[in-house]
Amino acid sequence: MAAFDSYILCTTPRSGSTLLCDLLSATGRTGVPDSFFMRDLDPVWAERWGLPSRNGRGARDHARAYLRAAIRAGLGETGVFGLRLMERDRGGLLELIKAAHPGQVRDRDRLATAFGRVLHVHLTRADKLAQAVSLVKAQQTGLWHIGPDGREVERLFPPRPPVYDHGRLATARAEFERGDRDWRDWFAAEGIAPLSVRYESLSANPAAELARIGAALGLAAPAAGQVQPGVAPLADDLNRAWMARFRQQEAGDGS
Repeated sequence: MAAFDSYILCTTPRSGSTLLCDLLSATGRTGVPDSFFMRDLDPVWAERWGLPSRNGRGARDHARAYLRAAIRAGLGETGVFGLRLMERDRGGLLELIKAAHPGQVRDRDRLATAFGRVLHVHLTRADKLAQAVSLVKAQQTGLWHIGPDGREVERLFPPRPPVYDHGRLATARAEFERGDRDWRDWFAAEGIAPLSVRYESLSANPAAELARIGAALGLAAPAAGQVQPGVAPLADDLNRAWMARFRQQEAGDGS
């Protein structure tokens, strides 16, 4: 029996969350985690997950119906609910729970009211510049994920050439640093000791990190054949060139 009813992947964009969600879903034991509470959710995904619209519903009824649908989608055919939550979306989720279940004061109590016993997994990427390059490049080219065989898994618009932009990279890096800091501050304020997972370790040895999460949840490790990443790293020579150029500019600025 699982030690937790649910888990939340607490993270920021381009930290390997899609890789980890795919791996967790593939086990058939650890839910089907995704970003059910993201802002500006694509209607296609909302329909796929069965998330209700606000039409004809009061705030409390809508919030309760939304939570039920999200939990159903994140459970899949398993007994554990999985959720991917970006730092920017945490406030919106907590407000939704507050509307559905008023009365709780602390965030961790609100989450427990909605999701039961919650394991928090803090997924981070140590190299914030690499994370920033990954984001800016994806935003410019439209290509967000590729499969292990090199095929495109997620593209948002037709190909466009990437253009080095020092200002955008600096802004993205600062935002990722702030996002990690905000998660840490929130954990401390709520008295939460998360399970920490690094992108670098996840990409190097996904089976080991998946086993760590399973053990924390109180679930048996998946068979070796189940640990098949659905996406592959996108970093290439261009990423490395941008990073080198950025660092040279920083050194030249004396920063």
